Amino acid sequence: MSLFSVFDIAGSAMSAQSQRLNVVASNLSNADSVTSSTGEPYRGRQVVFSTLQADANGASGVKVAGVVHDESPMKKVFEPNHPMADESGYIELPNVSVVDEMVNMMSASRSYQNSVDMMNTTKSLLQKTLTIGQ
Repeated sequence: MSLFSVFDIAGSAMSAQSQRLNVVASNLSNADSVTSSTGEPYRGRQVVFSTLQADANGASGVKVAGVVHDESPMKKVFEPNHPMADESGYIELPNVSVVDEMVNMMSASRSYQNSVDMMNTTKSLLQKTLTIGQ
């Protein structure tokens, strides 16, 4: 594997984590929404990762295979005076856990930062390698 392949691997990881952060931001912004654009309560989303095919040098990477809806049950809250309440007085809120999303956000941002650090270390190694012959 070439040392330059590290940039491709880290770049693919940064792109995937960036998409993960966008999904987390969407989940957090809709965590208290009673309805979405479809008229139903917002359903949380999760990112699914997969590996990229190895190239000729044996280097691989990561990509976002898709974004899936969280199938966990919606939260029911008793608010009989709410205009969206059903006949029992309950409203359905999104199945988004703010705590879980904050953990996802921290994990994604740290993974992104690790990829940046890996690229910077590789760049430093390449620069030092070039100065050996001087």
